[in-house]
Amino acid sequence: MLNQIPEKELKILKKLNSPVKIQDFLDQMPINFEPEGDTCYSPMTVLKKKKCHCIEAAVLAALALRLAGQEPLLLDLTANKNDYDHVVTLFKKYGKWGAISKTNHMALRYREPIYNSIRELAISYFHEYLDDLGGKNLRSYSSPVNLKKFDKLGWMTTEDDIFYIAQYLAEIKHFPLLNRRQIRGLRPADPFEIKMGIVEEWKN
Repeated sequence: MLNQIPEKELKILKKLNSPVKIQDFLDQMPINFEPEGDTCYSPMTVLKKKKCHCIEAAVLAALALRLAGQEPLLLDLTANKNDYDHVVTLFKKYGKWGAISKTNHMALRYREPIYNSIRELAISYFHEYLDDLGGKNLRSYSSPVNLKKFDKLGWMTTEDDIFYIAQYLAEIKHFPLLNRRQIRGLRPADPFEIKMGIVEEWKN
């Protein structure tokens, strides 16, 4: 499947041979606001349209990591009903976990490879995972998902949407970050945190 990636796109992806280079590449790409309805662009479509949202960026990052000799791993972060879920790409360096992330806000961004476990990395997103009223909404995380399991579906080379990856992430087992007592005792973010949380990098 890797040898079926078109030459132009392969040349771009091979230059993204480290998590930092991948993150820098994604940061300069505008957000896909889905003006014509829900999308889940494949990596080839992201490179063609030059825009993406979180899961679209995460899948492209996973492909770039795979070409660089790493496993293509995604992590799903789930929120309560007041917020959206988020997907990041996992990588490991010197035995520690880090994450590549595409977001339009100050928080939920790249994580340096300093975390001892997936849970530790996931919970690093907790305090900034806010809604406009200051609610702290992150609730659970998945096990790492290796995208090799979707190779037969052609996720690396297709220009069709890859909603099946998003569906799989939504359906697999997730692990809670808080119990009910902890949730009831949460202090809302203060006005300054809320103000900073609504600042956007890309305007819709």
